[in-house]
Amino acid sequence: MPELSYREAVRDALSQAMRTDEDVFIMGEDIAEMGGSMGVTQGMLDEFGPERVRNTPISEMAIVGSGIGAAMQGMRPVVEVMYEDFLTISMEQIVNQAAKHRYMSGGQLKVPLTIRTQGGAGWSPGAQHAQQVEAWFVGVPGLKVVFASTPGDVRGLLWSAIYDDNPVVFFEHRTLYGLKEELPEEIEPIPIGQARLHREGEDVTVVATGRLVHEALAAAEEAERQGVSVEVIDPRTLQPLDEDAIATSVKKTNRCVVAHEAVTRMGFGAEVAAVVQHQAFDWLDAPVERVGAKFAPLPFAPVMEEYVVPHAKDVLEAIQRTVQRGA
Repeated sequence: MPELSYREAVRDALSQAMRTDEDVFIMGEDIAEMGGSMGVTQGMLDEFGPERVRNTPISEMAIVGSGIGAAMQGMRPVVEVMYEDFLTISMEQIVNQAAKHRYMSGGQLKVPLTIRTQGGAGWSPGAQHAQQVEAWFVGVPGLKVVFASTPGDVRGLLWSAIYDDNPVVFFEHRTLYGLKEELPEEIEPIPIGQARLHREGEDVTVVATGRLVHEALAAAEEAERQGVSVEVIDPRTLQPLDEDAIATSVKKTNRCVVAHEAVTRMGFGAEVAAVVQHQAFDWLDAPVERVGAKFAPLPFAPVMEEYVVPHAKDVLEAIQRTVQRGA
């Protein structure tokens, strides 16, 4: 099987979809000759031409709005917003237009639009180019939200997002683009709304997203050496959320840690904690622990960035707290 990086897996999903279906095209800032700011779409202009690999003006509102219009006319556009921080500029189009048209038309209109974007700390981008804003979108009816953490997951989920008849906000993490995995040449679609069990355990469930999946797996290895068995679950789809998978795991382990790179306060982890409290309260031996960034803008200085965002040691400390609390 060929080995693909996370970046190459995204490109492969886009390319295979475009070879299969002429209604699929991509659009965004500098995605043609330059191949996008992260090099994801390099080489695609040569294969598919400028009609299907379309550079756009620097206007996120126009990029998303054009994608919505094309989607409602029967196309399956994949639009790229260069940094997820800039989703703020297109919020009106995403929240009030893309998410609402299918409902407001009584199902007569479909909006098969995929909005790809990336962000995340780990390379000193500063406060305006690395925020993790997934929590802003999971509470919007009509939107689906995906955040894949491995090459196989990002490829299979992006394919499913492209062929979903609803708008999907598709998050990628900047520091995962170099991550590699052996994958079959044929894409295996992954159903939207299905979590992944990365590691089985008996003592604590860790629910993690994005980069923190890998930090959680590292923390789980260290916890194992300390005699604590940790189960690691990646929701992969934040909306709709696979609540059953999370609750089933917590009912087995009786403890839960939620970890993401976004700020802890009002983060996606708060919803996961609420789900656990509601569906598995009688099984809990300790309060749900939450791991996330400190409530501060992301600093530019690497040493300060390192301090603000969470790492494996933070997940490990949360695991230790919940085990000690429930002892």
